[in-house]
Amino acid sequence: MPAATVHHSQRICEVWACNMDEETKKIRQVIRKYNYVAMDTEFPGVVARPIGEFRSNADYQYQLLQCNVDLLKIIQLGLTFINEQGEYPPGTSTWQFNFKFNLTEDMYAQDSIELLTTSGVKWLSFHSKELDFFEILRLFLPVIYDVKYLMKSCKNLKVGLQEVAEQLELAGSNSLLTGMAFFKMRGMFFEDHTDDAKYCVISNKQS
Repeated sequence: MPAATVHHSQRICEVWACNMDEETKKIRQVIRKYNYVAMDTEFPGVVARPIGEFRSNADYQYQLLQCNVDLLKIIQLGLTFINEQGEYPPGTSTWQFNFKFNLTEDMYAQDSIELLTTSGVKWLSFHSKELDFFEILRLFLPVIYDVKYLMKSCKNLKVGLQEVAEQLELAGSNSLLTGMAFFKMRGMFFEDHTDDAKYCVISNKQS
């Protein structure tokens, strides 16, 4: 089992079975003051595509995501905690939870595993309808922003997270980048205020 590591330069803690209890206790303390949570998940690629008729491209993309999440095991979940002012807690601000994954037993897309392997990785499904999913989501995370959706309203910004991070001069893990990009974009393009009715994921699904 890899040792617990904290990269102080990027304030990232890798969470494994050996240190999970200790780190979740820290998160319970941190979230009291830093209740903006940037999330990132890693799955082992796309192994299936839905067939049939779809109401829209968005419906197809949701079905594509759902069928692959149902089939595959999550590899990593990243959580970064930030406060209303865009400030990070002292010390660790990002926790990366590493899940068990077996290349000889679990499903995966070869190109995705090769990419993760070259990036240094060594080795949740929701079985219901879209509306039911958003009901559960609203219960635990009532206000959600999709950074990629916000990018569409930012003039001259590229669409990829890494490209946007380079434009905004940001660096870090994906969830850390997501949090940093959100607050940087909010300040540069939205005058530090985002219209929930227009940009909040849950609000859009309710309308």
